[in-house]
Amino acid sequence: MTKGSIDSIESFGLVDGPGIRTVVFLNGCSLRCKYCHNPEMWTKGKENITPEELVAKVKRNKPYFKRNNGGVTFSGGEPLLQIDFLIETCRLLKEENIHIALDTAGVGVGKYEEILSLVDLVLLDIKHTDPQEYQNLTGHSMEEALHFLDVLEKSNKPVWIRQVIVPGIMDNEDYLRSLNQFLKRLSHIERIDFLPYHKLGSEKYEKLNIFNPYRDMPEMDKKACEELYQTFLKIRDENK
Repeated sequence: MTKGSIDSIESFGLVDGPGIRTVVFLNGCSLRCKYCHNPEMWTKGKENITPEELVAKVKRNKPYFKRNNGGVTFSGGEPLLQIDFLIETCRLLKEENIHIALDTAGVGVGKYEEILSLVDLVLLDIKHTDPQEYQNLTGHSMEEALHFLDVLEKSNKPVWIRQVIVPGIMDNEDYLRSLNQFLKRLSHIERIDFLPYHKLGSEKYEKLNIFNPYRDMPEMDKKACEELYQTFLKIRDENK
């Protein structure tokens, strides 16, 4: 029997896709992003739920999905690391006609074509546009993420881009121009969100006795982040 390892379920998410979402946080991630705010999900841990059990929980919120064009979003951690559990769960959700969003950095273990055939929307986390800086920021090669991008483009699935803005790293015009160039790999982008770096997960590092490489990093000012976004939009307009 296929089982998965989940950390938690958020019943009424409003920021992880359209409408009201049930957000499922899957355990396990091969990246070690220096700004990660969910370090408790790095390891997979105990398998604690079957696809059938998870779908039964999601179905309880189905009336809210219909009224708001909502659905379920798989997040984490990195959901693509539990690919067989994810595929089986998504097949059951499709039978219920429930909209499925996948929040991912694209660093999984394959079967990307199969899972992308089942999801309706991809929320794609961009870590960095430069391979060396990506490695420095995540502790992982960029190669797998680029492979996922190639498969994603061929799938023709709609994409929402998510870019965390870390002070001193992404808050400059050079990076914004590199991001614009990088995103030309994808032709089905529906929206792009800039997310200001915050320190809400700092206490988790202390509780888990994990070194926090950004413990002294200042948070990204929200107004400055919005100004960067407007600059980015101008760059995109200039390079259409």
